[in-house]
Amino acid sequence: MTNTADSQPDFSVQVELDTTGLYCPEPIMLMHNKVRDMKAGEVLKVVATDPATTRDVPKFCSFLGHELLSQQESDGHYLYFIRLG
Repeated sequence: MTNTADSQPDFSVQVELDTTGLYCPEPIMLMHNKVRDMKAGEVLKVVATDPATTRDVPKFCSFLGHELLSQQESDGHYLYFIRLG
């Protein structure tokens, strides 16, 4: 799912991960570490500045069975909401 609206979706976010300033593969590596500490059904909010995350985050979700609830881009910042599977 892709959203480009300026308003943030209304998800019950349990955990936030800020990967601002980091480049591939660091954002995905940090996401792997973060989801290890989370339970199925929880929502992870990821903030990134690496354009490669637009490709990597959906693949991460697909490969690991997580649901990409929302994907947004605004002013060079990428915002993802992921429900753990």
